[in-house]
Amino acid sequence: MSESMPENRNPNQSPDDFAVQIADQIESFIVAVTEVAKGDEPDSAVPYLLLEVSQLILAGGRLGAHEDIVPDERYEPDTGPEPDVDELRMRLARLLDPVDVYSEVFDPYARSAPVACRISDDLADVITDLRHGMAHYRAGRVSEALWWWQFSYLSNWGPTASAALRALQSLVAHVRLDTPLDELDGLDTDTDAEDLRLEEEAGAVMAAEIAAPLGIKPARD
Repeated sequence: MSESMPENRNPNQSPDDFAVQIADQIESFIVAVTEVAKGDEPDSAVPYLLLEVSQLILAGGRLGAHEDIVPDERYEPDTGPEPDVDELRMRLARLLDPVDVYSEVFDPYARSAPVACRISDDLADVITDLRHGMAHYRAGRVSEALWWWQFSYLSNWGPTASAALRALQSLVAHVRLDTPLDELDGLDTDTDAEDLRLEEEAGAVMAAEIAAPLGIKPARD
């Protein structure tokens, strides 16, 4: 690998430039997902979420490629109460029903069985992590914000966003390539919102039903 490739070795980029770029990408993601969750344009929800999560993953990759970021203070300053994301979570769940639930293996290097996840839960959890760092950034604690975003990318929001991205990409591919969606028998996310459970349907019938309301067109015959 070239010595100039890692983020921390670029002589033409100052730490401040890096922080501004990462913060802008994160802020853009938060705003975009919040707008999608309003449900004003349901026909474009899934493709738009696919685009936004893909762009966030790029910011995460830059954080992951960067050298370990050390905050200025030894202990993390209090950011105050965390904003409630339950409304956002429920709006996304209603918007994505009946394709919210998907199957995921958390660690590809561990022998573990697939578990049920929700795209709505994933996006809400990612935004929670990102907002925490944004609170530091807006308070002028840039190194603390970068440290948090890098740490939580590696430990939580990176894997979560990556899983959601795979689900969204798979959903788009199934519909546009006109391939069946398998039933997810027995999957349960252990939430109280039973009315938001995946409506289990198989084959081309499911693909045809979800294509129109989510604004995804199947491939031509």
